[in-house]
Amino acid sequence: MRVRRAVLGDAHVDRAEARKTAVDADFQRFITEGAWGSVWARPGLTPRERSMITLALLAALGHDEEVAMHVRATRNTGASLDDIKEALLHVAVYAGVPAANRAFRIVKDVAAEMGETP
Repeated sequence: MRVRRAVLGDAHVDRAEARKTAVDADFQRFITEGAWGSVWARPGLTPRERSMITLALLAALGHDEEVAMHVRATRNTGASLDDIKEALLHVAVYAGVPAANRAFRIVKDVAAEMGETP
């Protein structure tokens, strides 16, 4: 939970925890332990590098809400808009221009919402 909060921020995690019910409690525990406790907590990559990899994968798979969430998380991971741009150029080459185009739109919208100039 410490890593999840460090990356996504307390407000996001608090909202997720407040919405948790018996239906998704096991799922929430699974992602906290698996994604945040096992993968994101590993020493092999920095949070910035993990952030860029995560954004590229989410963009390639078309998971728009998760792309937006992880763009917001870059405030906490140290990934810059230039880093995101580079990751999305890889998405364009390896996963397709439409996936990257959609992700670039999301990044610009979220960056503007965060008060950053895309």
